[in-house]
Order: sequence, then structure tokens, then C-alpha cells
Amino acid sequence: MKILDSPENIGTTTSSPQHDSNLNHSVRRRPSAGNDNSVSDSSSTNSFEAESSINYSENNQNQIGADGGRMGSADEMSNGKASGKKVGNGENREMEDLTKFAYRACAPVHRRIKESPLSSDAIFKQSHAGLFNLCVVILVAVNSRLIIENLMKYGLLIRTGFWFSSRSLRDWPLLMCCLTLPIFPLAAFIVEKLVRQKYISEPVVVILHVLITTAAVLYPVFVILRCDSAVLSGVTLMFLACIVWLKLVSFAHTNYDMRALVKSLDKGEALSSSSNMDYSYNVSFKSLVYFMVAPTLCYQPSYPRTACVRKGWVVRQLIKLVIFTGLMGFIVEQYINPIVQNSQHPLKGNLLYAIERVLKLSIPNLYVWLCMFYCFFHLWLNILAELLRFGDREFYKDWWNAKTAEEYWRMWNMPVHKWMVRHIYFPCLQNGIPKGVAILIVFLVSAIFHELCIAVPCHIFKFWAFIGIMFQVPLVMVTNYLQDKFRNSMVGNMMFWCFFSILGQPMCLLLYYHDLMNRKVNSQ
Repeated sequence: MKILDSPENIGTTTSSPQHDSNLNHSVRRRPSAGNDNSVSDSSSTNSFEAESSINYSENNQNQIGADGGRMGSADEMSNGKASGKKVGNGENREMEDLTKFAYRACAPVHRRIKESPLSSDAIFKQSHAGLFNLCVVILVAVNSRLIIENLMKYGLLIRTGFWFSSRSLRDWPLLMCCLTLPIFPLAAFIVEKLVRQKYISEPVVVILHVLITTAAVLYPVFVILRCDSAVLSGVTLMFLACIVWLKLVSFAHTNYDMRALVKSLDKGEALSSSSNMDYSYNVSFKSLVYFMVAPTLCYQPSYPRTACVRKGWVVRQLIKLVIFTGLMGFIVEQYINPIVQNSQHPLKGNLLYAIERVLKLSIPNLYVWLCMFYCFFHLWLNILAELLRFGDREFYKDWWNAKTAEEYWRMWNMPVHKWMVRHIYFPCLQNGIPKGVAILIVFLVSAIFHELCIAVPCHIFKFWAFIGIMFQVPLVMVTNYLQDKFRNSMVGNMMFWCFFSILGQPMCLLLYYHDLMNRKVNSQ
């Protein structure tokens, strides 16, 4: 029998067989303590002794069974039983002797090469749940102190008119513009009906859809620029107008492609790769209405639907939506507004002071951005999908694990990503445009709409949002290079969090705020 290894090294030895034989021989010749009772665990037995006993039982049960079938499993040995029979006194003494030897000073402890848990080769092979819990505890403690310090220094800064005030009544032109936006989907439906009846040709259809989609964006822009409305009201209207534009483009492009597909089938052209698709081309007003309110930007005649609406689930999500929206308002009023109001223009003042303001603003801004993501992409879109029984609810992926900037943009906003791929990226590739140029075009379109949603409500056209989005193109190349070079997901992920959330967003917020304040001062 061999000297037993430590629990984590069962089955490995460093001594030679001859040395093992001598050790075993010496162990067997030691006199027994005279205790014929079976070996059992007690509350006073230390962990090393217990582990040594278990290892002995596991490593030697087969060998002992071969000597005469006198012993059962390791559990039965530890309890002094084998198939309901008592283990013989000789075996008990032998096991006791070996157990005592296992924790003698001469028993080997170091048996193989091992790495420290935090070494570079072993750090990713184990769980860090305890350190994660520590980070959560520290995060809660630090933020609790900051909240208390802020309340003691400034008091409660939330105004009574935060949600609604008399000034909101001045934004009624924006409300009327929002209520008249359904005119454009109705016009697109009429155009599709006319081409369905072959009253107009394909070139005329394209021209009409271009006019309709362009008017759907320019009309809200004109209303906002003509009215001195609140920035939040203008952002909301432009956001809805951009959604309508994206949906109208998808509606027109999809129907155009379906007509081309039907013509190909009529000519007898086989499309084996899409043999399971429904090629029936039909323009339904009901399907258009459902598409305009559904949480998707890609049109198709039918969508996967769920069986029923879970009313209790919807109520719970609405409660969460109210809570997190209130939390966003609290952070904006209590933290972001004082920091921004006490700051200078980041490109005109002291550099160190600007960096300090950006870093101080980054944490509350990050909290607001995460709350916004959770409220809109998780709560609101899922509530809307549940009420409409919309089945495909992949509104986002695990973008927080993105290793590169390119992965982040593919995962954080799935409705827009699917629209971009379907209506811009793939058509560019089909027309022979290189992949790199197609990606650049996708970012260009995204930058234009980001600029519209921010610059128009602020009445400022400094192109900060446009530059911020286009800056993602070199950031994509840098993070892709680092990912290929280091083969480490942490490098690109940390760069994404640093440049996008910690530096980029606070910088844009300060730039737009001070430009907005300067515009108001100049107008007065």
C-alpha cells in the first residue's frame, strides 16, 4: 500500500516504489494502540486527519477488496461497516496506523508544482465571486457616503415642477407635431396600395417614398427650430421622428424587395436557400399599424407572437419603470445639474480642472445612462412587447462583456443593429461596396441621427455628437488590434468603458451644456 497524497493530489506520488514498500512495512510493524473499534470521525478531528483518512479509503478500497473481499466502499469503511458487516480488527488497526502516519512530521506535504491563485496562469481558472461581492459592498458603502454628503451639503434639490410645470404648456406645438406623425405611414401605405394595383411605376414609388421619409424628419425639425421649447421635449419629438423614419424606410425597402422576389418567381427563378419563406406579397393596413407600434424597426408581414398577455407581469414592470425613472430624475437634479452648473467649458478653461469635472461627472452620468438603458431597452420595450404579444424580445445582448467597440455596437441596441444590417450594410455589400466602406457608411448614418436628436432640440449645430460617433471608427480599429494582439478580453472591454462611458459621454454633456448656455446668453 502507498503513502497517501494530499486531498487535491489523489493518485500522485513522489517517492519510489521501493521507498513506499519500506514505509508500508514500517507502518505495519508498529504496534497497535489496542483499540479494536472502527475508525470514525469526531468533532475534535482536524481537517488534515479527516482528509488523509478519506484519501486512504478512496485509494485503497479496490486493493483491500482484492485481498479477500473483506471491505466495502470508502463510506462503509469510515463507518466501520461493509455490506452490513463489521470490519475486522486487523483492517481497523491497519487503517488507524496509516491515518496516524499521514499527519506525522515525516509525511510529505509538497507533492507537485502549483501556481498561486492570483498568478497570471491561474487567475482565470477559478471563481472570483468573493471579490465581486467585496466590490459590491464597497460600491454600496462609497455611494451611500456620497449621497449623505451631498444631502448634507446641498439639501434636497429636486424641484416641485420636475415632472410637469406651467412651462411645459408652451410645448404644445411639439405635441401637435407628434400627434400628426401617423400621416406619413398612412401616405406610405397609400403608395404601396397604388403600386400593388399597378397604378404607378417603380421609379415613381421610389421617388414618393423618398419624399415621404424625408418629410417625416424635416417636419419635426422645422417645428422644433421655430419654437422655443424645452430641450427634453425636443429630444423626445426627434427621437419619435427618427423611429418613424427608420420604420418607413424598412416598410418601403421590404415591400420593394418582395415585389422583386415575386417577379423572379414568376419568371421561374428558383431560390432554394429561401424555399421555406412565404413569397406572398400583400399590403395590409393592419400589419402596418402593428408594425408602427411594435418594438421593432424591421418590417415583415407577420411576427412571432406569444399566446397571451401576462397582466401581473406588466404591472410589476410598470412599477419598476416608475421607480427607475424617478431614480434617474433624482441623480440628474441632485448630482449632474450642480456639477455641470459649477463647471467651465472643457475646451476653454484649465485643462486639469476640466479633467476633474469630467471625472466627477462620469459616475452620476454612468448611473443615469445605465438606468436609461434598463428603463427603455428592458422595461419599456418588454412591456410594449407583452401588450402586443410580440415574441422576439432580443432587444439587447450582453454588451457589458464586449471585448471591442465593434462588439458593443452590435449588441447594445439590437433593433437598430438589425435595421442597419438589413437596410444599409447588406445592400452595400450586394452592390459591390467593400466591407470597410460599408461599416463606415453605417457609422455615418448613425452619427447623423445622433446629431439630429441632440443638436436640433438644443438649437446648436456644433457636431459634437456627430464627431463622437465617428470617433468610434478608429476606436473600433484600435480595440480590434488590441484584441488580436493580446488575446485578452479585458483589454478591449476596459478601453470601451473608459473612452465611451467615463470620458466620452461626460465630455459631450459639458460641451452641449456650455454651448447651450452661451446661446441663451447671446440671444438675450
